[in-house]
Amino acid sequence: MNNVLAIILGGGQGSRLYPLTKSRSKPAVPIGGKYRLVDIPISNCLNSNIRKIYVLTQFNSASLNRHVKNAFHFDPFNSGFVDILAAEQTMTSQNWFQGTADAVRQSIHHIENHEFDYLMILSGDQLYQMDFQELISKHISSKADLTIATIPVNAFDATGFGIMKVGDKGKIDSFIEKPSADKLPEWTSEVPEEDKAQGKHYLASMGIYVFNRKTMFDLLMENKEAKDFGKEIIPTAIESKRKVHSYIYNGYWTDIGTVKSFFEANLDLTLPMPNFNLYDAKKMVYTRARMLPASKVSGTTLERAIVAEGCVVEASRLEHTLVGIRSRIGRGTTITDSIVMGSDYFTPYEEIKNRNPERPPVGIGERCYISNCIIDKNVRIGNDVRIVGGSHLQDGEYATHCVVNGIVVIPKGAVIKDGSVI
Repeated sequence: MNNVLAIILGGGQGSRLYPLTKSRSKPAVPIGGKYRLVDIPISNCLNSNIRKIYVLTQFNSASLNRHVKNAFHFDPFNSGFVDILAAEQTMTSQNWFQGTADAVRQSIHHIENHEFDYLMILSGDQLYQMDFQELISKHISSKADLTIATIPVNAFDATGFGIMKVGDKGKIDSFIEKPSADKLPEWTSEVPEEDKAQGKHYLASMGIYVFNRKTMFDLLMENKEAKDFGKEIIPTAIESKRKVHSYIYNGYWTDIGTVKSFFEANLDLTLPMPNFNLYDAKKMVYTRARMLPASKVSGTTLERAIVAEGCVVEASRLEHTLVGIRSRIGRGTTITDSIVMGSDYFTPYEEIKNRNPERPPVGIGERCYISNCIIDKNVRIGNDVRIVGGSHLQDGEYATHCVVNGIVVIPKGAVIKDGSVI
């Protein structure tokens, strides 16, 4: 689809995902054992034959920039690209990106150099598999100026989204941002019968937009003070009588905006039939090609577990657990309901043989018990460590870890000494 240009928004500070975003942006957060969140929208584009892709970055962007540069290359006979557009000072702007719309506005001098008819705006922190060709086809056939991907939601979830009031033939008549519960009865829309049966009577914006080229440029230039698409540009487009249509998506979609949603989405991947299917040849998720050896597992009982490449696992049991690349887990250790992100490098044998109790090797030591926990990359956990998350723990940030919604998060590069109890 050479007439489509995709823009993936890198997001802001990502405070709700802290401490996972302490040293990286939201789209750079590891997911699924070997991927990054940004791989999801890029892969959806590639699977939909969209080859012109910009990723807009700003906050803690070094690791994201490096990943995109190393992961996505096209041959010299292909006009496609996946390029980074970082926030920059120019003669017309000295400011950081102030919001989603402002980020695109400040990047227009790069975007307008390309030939395209449709501009697709995507988020870098969502988990879903969508055929964008269907979305673009719907946009073209409805002769819309702007098409918004929407998903049916129930009353409980509707208060956390931008809700569309959709009329005949999919035209969006009005929009409200995060309505209160008492206003919801006025915002029902026609949805498929299967969604009605589940109590999903409202259409929520997914933050996925398709603009006609002229419509996008006009809206951004006519509303130079508007900073966000959801709060300002979309309502303005509707109020100005432009043709704004809804594209109803009925697949799995989740916004990885909080530690809890990140935790649940990852562990869902370990189920026999997960909502997000990584084992579909037509919906591949692409990432950086690493030359890693196969994982080695010795004497371990695996129950609903995912183990990525390059791991050495001697644990007693891994249950409902996701283990990321280059992880090392010692003998006698049990891990349940947890995410182990792995490591950016292999631990030298010398460091393992001559271990320092004050600074254990990267990985998880022997005879540990870990439950309801997220262990970020390059963490050093010693022997006989016990970490048990749950509602009994008080949320907060501590010397060696954080607790969010009862989930213990061990930050990147942290050291947990032998015999520690959390």
